[in-house]
Amino acid sequence: MPKSLRSFLDEIAKQRPGDLKEVTRQVDAEHEITALLAKLQRSNQFPAVLFRDVKGSDLPVLINLHASNERMAIAMGVSDLLEAERLHSERESNPTPISWVDAADAPVREVVLRGDEADLTKLPLTHKCEKDAGRYISAGVSVMKERDTGAVNTGMYRLQLQGPRQLGFMVNPANHGSHIHADYEEHGEATPIAVVIGHHPAFYLSSVAKVPGPGHELELCGSLMGESLEVVRGETVDLPIPAHAEIVIEGYLQPGKRQYEGTFGEWPGYYNMQGPRPYIEVSAVTMRRDAICQDLFNAHPEHTILGAIPRMGSLYRAIRAVCPNLKGVNLPWSGGGRSFCYISLHKRADGEPTQAAFAAMTTEPNIKHVVIVDEDIDPFNEQEVLWAMAMRFQADTDMKVIPNALGAHLNPSSYGHNRLEKGVMETKVIFDCTKPLPPVEFAERALAKQDLVDAIDPGDYVQDLSWSTPTNTP
Repeated sequence: MPKSLRSFLDEIAKQRPGDLKEVTRQVDAEHEITALLAKLQRSNQFPAVLFRDVKGSDLPVLINLHASNERMAIAMGVSDLLEAERLHSERESNPTPISWVDAADAPVREVVLRGDEADLTKLPLTHKCEKDAGRYISAGVSVMKERDTGAVNTGMYRLQLQGPRQLGFMVNPANHGSHIHADYEEHGEATPIAVVIGHHPAFYLSSVAKVPGPGHELELCGSLMGESLEVVRGETVDLPIPAHAEIVIEGYLQPGKRQYEGTFGEWPGYYNMQGPRPYIEVSAVTMRRDAICQDLFNAHPEHTILGAIPRMGSLYRAIRAVCPNLKGVNLPWSGGGRSFCYISLHKRADGEPTQAAFAAMTTEPNIKHVVIVDEDIDPFNEQEVLWAMAMRFQADTDMKVIPNALGAHLNPSSYGHNRLEKGVMETKVIFDCTKPLPPVEFAERALAKQDLVDAIDPGDYVQDLSWSTPTNTP
């Protein structure tokens, strides 16, 4: 059975059954679904939740599937994030070609809706953050292809429901999807596009990876899944469509056409970016007979995790190309999975930390602060990273400030040529928190006997304490 959203849910049900929850009472797609998730988050709970009865639609909604590092590691067949990024890096360099199948063998073509039947208001699209401009498709992957080369690109972009057959389309100007659309538009041609909703997490992880392109995301998806991604030709667009997706919306971006889009809660945790944008004119909707409408909770942990993990794989590959002694790289929650980057390496030469930081910032322009630590520091343990900054860093010699650099246009503090105006530039900072190399002497870290620590199984020692307060007896 080819991998899909459903095969992954089966896997989670076996390995982490407590991670899957369901709601059987009727809920409103306007705010109620994400209000429940936000309430669970207050208790540090991040389950994937299937809402079986959504007002106004016959389809269920699955949301928050990606809101767990452990679940994403399972999706890649590993046990932790460090293994995941190393595997992702390795598989970026070993893509798996897609496999074409007939429409009769594609579950996503079980239902085909054209014309007025392709009514997006019948889908249980949700209004998530309070001041979002309306209902959005947040777990939609846009499939596009270059006009001249035919290279197929995928990416996750903002998609606002603007009418029964219209989706607002907002893409970062630096992303490949923006360049692809601009090329069609400059030639006065409509841009074909397909929005894929619901698939194996590898499909989503590959769509936001920083692979060279445009192109190669579909092949990376196959590599991450460990099997070729099966695709079928679109119903109304000449694009490869994942055959085992849940729902696909096909359409065209017409040259020169714009409509106001936004605002929307973005990964920094703020509402951001609004104005006239291109929009998709829907030509068809195809889906499974019992389709699940997958969603994603924007501006919350699911948004952060899904964006961070594939970027870490791409960063691992890029940094290791210039620093083979790299140990690990992390884009922590505290920076929205984009702005902060922690790099651990075995420093062998002065200047290597700076080289590693440059590689990171070139690969991911959203990175604003890079912290480089020695190999004895776990980059996934933020307390250790901050300890290294406290004990191994002095700002006058170990900090480098780079103003007017291309940054995160969604960060509310980014600026333009005039610092008082909003723009796409940020000031980047490199924090070299590594120890100096010999012959400089540096204090030795105080640790327990490490070989014994590694060998000990706490279960062989520790048990619950049956405690009662002693009483004084005469």
